Amino acid sequence: MLTLGGQAHGSFCDGMRRRDFLKLGGLALGGLSLPQLLRAESQAGVGKSHKAIIMVFLAGGPPHQDMFDLKPDAPSGIRGDFKPIATNVPGFDICEHMPRMAKMMDKFAVIRSLVGSGPDHSAGQCLTGYTDLVSRVQGGRPSLGSIVAKLEGPIHSDIPPFVGLSPRVGHPPWANPGDPGYLGLAYAPFAPFRAEGSDGKTGDNPDSVGLKLDESVIIPDRLAGRRSLLGQLDQFRRGLEQSPAIQGADSFTTRAFDILGSRKVFEALDLSKEDPRLRARYGIGDMKQEFDGPPCCMDHFLMARRLVEAGVRVVTLAFGRWDTHSDNFSTNAERIPKLDMGLSALVEDLHNRGMDKDVSVVVWGEFGRTPQINAQAGRDHWPPVNFVALAGGGMRTGQVIGSTDKHAAFAKDRPITYPSVFSTLYHNLGIEPSTAVPDRGGRPMFLLDDREPIQELI
Repeated sequence: MLTLGGQAHGSFCDGMRRRDFLKLGGLALGGLSLPQLLRAESQAGVGKSHKAIIMVFLAGGPPHQDMFDLKPDAPSGIRGDFKPIATNVPGFDICEHMPRMAKMMDKFAVIRSLVGSGPDHSAGQCLTGYTDLVSRVQGGRPSLGSIVAKLEGPIHSDIPPFVGLSPRVGHPPWANPGDPGYLGLAYAPFAPFRAEGSDGKTGDNPDSVGLKLDESVIIPDRLAGRRSLLGQLDQFRRGLEQSPAIQGADSFTTRAFDILGSRKVFEALDLSKEDPRLRARYGIGDMKQEFDGPPCCMDHFLMARRLVEAGVRVVTLAFGRWDTHSDNFSTNAERIPKLDMGLSALVEDLHNRGMDKDVSVVVWGEFGRTPQINAQAGRDHWPPVNFVALAGGGMRTGQVIGSTDKHAAFAKDRPITYPSVFSTLYHNLGIEPSTAVPDRGGRPMFLLDDREPIQELI
């Protein structure tokens, strides 16, 4: 193991210890050796084109009937407080608190008849296509990002193929950025804003922290300390170039140093480099958690675009806590506009940069909410039906797929499963959904059981 060390008593401006800041055997991946990670990724080679996915997880179960499937003619105990507004797609109405998206719904496709949600408060199904129970029974289903990391490899040697922006939160299953499952830790995401694994275990041991940024407020000043560290890395690497040990290292160890010493990831996360007008369009948020759930961090939408532009293939993020058993309308009157702002800015930005044909955006939660409003003005868990919003990826947008009954309780027509959505995403990436990857025992495991992409989208 090689450690990039400093004085034990020193610290950066945000309080992080200099001692053992970077260790080659750690990279926030549970202590996995980085050369091992690189060696495992290389087995699949590098993809020929830069297709990418940005996946937005709405933790807690967003209210489908208060966002994309309003029922204004339903009884008062069901229809809710929000009014529908027209979009730029005829006959396609959405919530009044999403005026920005309403003006550009021709760039989105919404599925109103997503079925098969599990009962768990977990990001797992939105990351793998399978419920947590099924995933455990099958030995741990890998997340889409881990699959892509294995099959496609990195675009650039110093940029990880899979990045998870979800921070540590009070309810750990909501903070899961995408477990590698039976593929092993070599294909886990690079998680810059978390000091722990998705199981909630802390990562305070310097040997396992790796490239960890701050879990508190993300502002350019905090990244400035990282930029000063890069100067130390440059000096360290110049000294290593003449080292017989490094000269004799294999290519995987050399590439490990390329990633650890690269400025590209840090620069992609440094939003001070963006035009202030564009950053204002996205909105400037903080990392304040909502009780035990993810924050509404507007910055993560812009970071996701910058990471993809830098060469990352899959970026996951968790936005907000949507588990509204009480005060559903008052809290979502504040939360939905934030999603409207960040998501519309992201999709618009991708189109303006000519990235919309290659980058798919998917937005969803673990289940919907009950049609009936409860005594606390809230909606409870409702697995029977949910929604998913999609954009980019060369998909045919400006349409609604599927419908629900008059109370938004059950799918009325065109029920679509989570694996079908994943088949479409893999299709957008140029990956055949019938592909198999080996599990820990070497047995071939198909990526999906339902391997048909959604025909209306492709």
